[in-house]
Amino acid sequence: MKDYVTQIDGAYRITDSRVSLDSVVYAWRDGLSPESINENFPVLTLEEVYGAITFYLANRAEIDTYLSRSAAEFETTRQQNIEQLRQNKPQLYERLVAYKRQKATTTVVPEPVHQ
Repeated sequence: MKDYVTQIDGAYRITDSRVSLDSVVYAWRDGLSPESINENFPVLTLEEVYGAITFYLANRAEIDTYLSRSAAEFETTRQQNIEQLRQNKPQLYERLVAYKRQKATTTVVPEPVHQ
């Protein structure tokens, strides 16, 4: 039997690729079909995409815990980076915050389509 998922240094990867299981699972959870996931990750075969989804379903509790832990670690690191930027480069930090506020309040009106 072929192994579709390998754990390397604490991260799950699709065997013989650099594609993370996370990427496939999040895409599938977002409603993408295996065929669409395969189009987004052309390095994977359709069989490997189905194998990754099957692995996830067979190990759902473990993988969901892994994904939650990874998301929490990412958020902690993101917050630390923001604080470090705020302390070490306050002018850049303020410019980025101002840009983000401006972007959030600016409504983009699509141009009409001429036929």
